[in-house]
Amino acid sequence: MRIIIMGASSGIGLNTAREFLQLGHRVGVAARRLAPLQALKAEFPSQVECAQIDVNASEADQQLLQLIETLGGMDLYLHSSGEGHENKELQPAVELSILTTNGTGFVRMVTTAYRYWVQHQQVGHLAAITSVAGTRGLGIAPAYSATKRMQSQYLQALAQLSHQSHHNITITDIQPGFVRTDFIAERNYPMLISPEKAARHIVKGLLKRQRRIVIDWRYRVLMMLWRAIPRCIWERMPFP
Repeated sequence: MRIIIMGASSGIGLNTAREFLQLGHRVGVAARRLAPLQALKAEFPSQVECAQIDVNASEADQQLLQLIETLGGMDLYLHSSGEGHENKELQPAVELSILTTNGTGFVRMVTTAYRYWVQHQQVGHLAAITSVAGTRGLGIAPAYSATKRMQSQYLQALAQLSHQSHHNITITDIQPGFVRTDFIAERNYPMLISPEKAARHIVKGLLKRQRRIVIDWRYRVLMMLWRAIPRCIWERMPFP
């Protein structure tokens, strides 16, 4: 299988790429930082193609298409690129940066991947890492939780579009809980998951073409509980 992973320089993206490579798949990896991608290529020289892509750059869509061509096609696109910070102070630069990366950058890349399969009349699989944080608005991270909710809704819209237009493109929403990455290095969150464990869950679910992957069962329970809490109570609840 030919796989493109956007945001593969660290954390979940890097570990997911490694899992797929160990299974023998060919992987095109992309991120803003090139050095980790080149190190991965040195480890798997015949399986890896890499490209330096910033999802916020206007030319990122064309760079993705070039990476697909270099890889010889694309069967699966995984969007692992994102930005997240706590921002109770509502610093405008932080909020707007998150909106740009998780909003504009996300839409730019997933729509490019989707259109690639439509234009080539091919079967495709589009997956993106959103978050359980999109379940409810989080006061400590307003832009992050809001953009993750948007991403899940956008994927749902693409799934409907694919079905109604007979595009034969599977859409997968991957919703991890608190994963030990740079995003949450500022706090010691409960129920932390290692990026290696998250990657194993993701690869297993993607190979089964699951439409929704929640990592792990504890977060499935947590999401159900969060949804059941009335808004008036949610607003008064302290967050870790």
